[in-house]
Amino acid sequence: MLRVAKNGAKQWVQRITIRGKRCEIGLGSPPAVSLAAARKQALENRGKAMLGGDPLADKRKAREGMTFSDAVDKCLSAKLSEFRNEKHRKQWRSTLDTYAAPVLGQKLVSEIMVQDVLRVLDPIWMEKTETASRLRGRIESVLSWATVAGHRSGDNPARWKGNLSEILPKPAKVAKGNNQPALALADVSRWWVDLGQRDGMAARALEFLALTAARSGEVRGMTWDEIDTGTSATPATSATRAVWTISASRMKNGRPHRVPLTPEAVALLASLPRLNGSPNVFFAPRGGVLSDMSISAVMRRMQAAQEKQGNEGYLDPASKRPAVPHGLRSSFRQWAAERGYPRDMAEIALAHFIGSEVERAYQRSDMLDRRRDMMTAWASFLRGEAARPDNVVKVAAF
Repeated sequence: MLRVAKNGAKQWVQRITIRGKRCEIGLGSPPAVSLAAARKQALENRGKAMLGGDPLADKRKAREGMTFSDAVDKCLSAKLSEFRNEKHRKQWRSTLDTYAAPVLGQKLVSEIMVQDVLRVLDPIWMEKTETASRLRGRIESVLSWATVAGHRSGDNPARWKGNLSEILPKPAKVAKGNNQPALALADVSRWWVDLGQRDGMAARALEFLALTAARSGEVRGMTWDEIDTGTSATPATSATRAVWTISASRMKNGRPHRVPLTPEAVALLASLPRLNGSPNVFFAPRGGVLSDMSISAVMRRMQAAQEKQGNEGYLDPASKRPAVPHGLRSSFRQWAAERGYPRDMAEIALAHFIGSEVERAYQRSDMLDRRRDMMTAWASFLRGEAARPDNVVKVAAF
């Protein structure tokens, strides 16, 4: 059941008979503990009781000695299946080890209060806002797990809404320079020529990333069976209708995504060697998936070469920091806006959610054909070619 106190505090409660005695066991508080999580714990408790165990005594015993570091280990092992790749696993653990463990590590989870969480977040909230915001969410997840597992009770001290939001400034209001450095549009064609002169699988992956405005992980994890190089079924046109389909499990938003492949992208793929026994399009020198650092290293080397020649290189117009691979998506988005392409179409190309859940329910089209024309124009822009409007009519001179 859900018990609501006079002050509005809520708690999931299970009534259960343990060794002939009727008892109540707290299962945590919403929204930190969902109904599904509470039901799962209640089912486990019932099973223990049916086998002669005492889930209430187990809960009390467990609550006595679980430290935050122990909770991190157990929570992470339970959440491993949620992470899409090893990089996310390492990031999740690294932030907790670096910032939370020194303050909370040896503290019992049952004793952690809001003030303790603030001791972790305060030193980095203004200077490393994005990192601090993610860290807060991870601490909340660990403490939520500890609550459901019976190691603590009460509200989650790391909860944002109605809790830390009343003490800390909103991340969006204080974040400074967190955007990935983008390539200036004026430098795009020069950068593209420079990239084309570089050899190696990582350089080709970066080219493909630029042509498709995709994320690094999506490109690096690309397999040959995701590509449909079929041509148009309409005899009247010989235009390539190639499509790259990325499964939901590989997408950041958890939804499948189709990417129209321009002739340049298809030609690039056709030029790539294939590794026997490997499904990967862009493979590492020793096989396997190309690393994220290898693509970033290409841009760093390009920047270093420019600076060695006494040039400014490829800097973000706003932050003046060297552009990075992920910043190419921002460059594409700026180009699309300046060329007057519909906002929704550009956002779909970047695999971003558009509108509310209701709007997305009715917006079933991914505008694939229209996006193909847009990406073709983007490829022309990368090459430094001016767009040629379709509605220009030649008028004879008087």
